[in-house]
Amino acid sequence: MDIFNFDDFYQRYYKRALLFAKSYVHDLWAAEDIASGSLISLWEVMRKNDIQNPPAFLFSIIKNKSIDYLRHELIHQEALTNMSEVGLRELHTRITTLEACDPEKIYTEDIKRILERTLQSLPEKTRKVFVMSRYQNRSKNEIAEVVGVTVKGVDYHLSKAMKCLRVNLKDYLLIIISFLFLNN
Repeated sequence: MDIFNFDDFYQRYYKRALLFAKSYVHDLWAAEDIASGSLISLWEVMRKNDIQNPPAFLFSIIKNKSIDYLRHELIHQEALTNMSEVGLRELHTRITTLEACDPEKIYTEDIKRILERTLQSLPEKTRKVFVMSRYQNRSKNEIAEVVGVTVKGVDYHLSKAMKCLRVNLKDYLLIIISFLFLNN
């Protein structure tokens, strides 16, 4: 078959090839690629060999290219499904974990331990001023009288205790602040 006849053959069979491929792959772009590629493959084979029934050979090429395309799509869809299933399992795990999580219980014990340890590490006078201020709700004047310091001295000891607590509770500071605002 010469080039001129091939052009006629291409014009005559392209639409049929396209429709045949599209009926299986259900994607116009893929069907166009398969139809064009199949016609080019046929032309290359016909340049080297004598083909007795070119239309039948063409549809065999289209069939095989369509099968290849569909197998590739199947692998692609299975991979997407697997990734989706893994993603869904992971999402369910995160939801379940969050539902079971009680941050107040988790952090309350840690915070209490750090608070006790920090208070024990403070000098006695600083610890006494802090306890009287925060746990006993005493005024600065009352604390100053009991401890035997000035009001500025009370401020100094409170500042010193708070600085130590801020350093030791730095990882929990945002949580503590959140709880304070949520509880008010």
